[in-house]
Amino acid sequence: MAAAHGAGPNLFVEETDWYNEILLGAVVPGGWWRGMPHPMRSWLRNTVGGFLLYFVTGFLWCFVIYYWKRHAYIPKDSIPSIEAMKKQIIVASKAMVVYCALPVVSEHMIESGWTRCYFHVSEVGWPMYFVYLALYLIFVEFGIYWMHRELHDIKPLYKYLHATHHIYNKENTLSPFAGLAFHPIDGVLQAVPHVFALFFVPAHFRTHTALMFLEVIWTSNIHDCIHGKVWPVMGAGYHTIHHTTYRHNYGHYTVWMDWMFGTLREPEDILKKD
Repeated sequence: MAAAHGAGPNLFVEETDWYNEILLGAVVPGGWWRGMPHPMRSWLRNTVGGFLLYFVTGFLWCFVIYYWKRHAYIPKDSIPSIEAMKKQIIVASKAMVVYCALPVVSEHMIESGWTRCYFHVSEVGWPMYFVYLALYLIFVEFGIYWMHRELHDIKPLYKYLHATHHIYNKENTLSPFAGLAFHPIDGVLQAVPHVFALFFVPAHFRTHTALMFLEVIWTSNIHDCIHGKVWPVMGAGYHTIHHTTYRHNYGHYTVWMDWMFGTLREPEDILKKD
């Protein structure tokens, strides 16, 4: 519990209010949003921040790989059409308002003192900060792997939820914008391990918040079809295989869970240059 670490829930409320002031104060005209209930302000901040990250990351990376460095990374027959990217943006934009409710739930639980989240690194010390961070990431990696795998293995879940994402099943249909193009419930389910981890592993609040929003950047990166070849990172080369075989590479940040549970498939020159 937060209180057990010496930090009252008010510190977390003050922190999230500070986030709201920084982002909403900078990009939302007027101060009308300050009259909203605290959870609604946080949801608005998350939504605005989510859209900014999604569009800035997506457009910047698409500009680099499809135009500035055209054909340097992606063969011309693997570049998605403008129309395909527009459809991905529409799907992701419709779901974003739901995705951004999950951090509000986690923040409320943290602010209420229901989790093992702590506020200051000094409460545990730097050595334990890194130990807890490693445990947190392992928990999240394990949880996302099995959530993702069950979204494939349980047929109704695949048909009604995950199939929305897997219409992008060829290299020329994948782009950074496909990273958040999910059925909204599917997207929330795959992020839920971040929230569950808070009940089992002491987590630094700012680190947890940063990791939740880095998901936007990470998912954009692993859908760009560029194989980074940085072992054991579950980069786009591995994830492209997932989109073309449906039965491999369910992992999130690393290949370890797929290796442990027998679903790993290595990239085999899937994107040869012309």
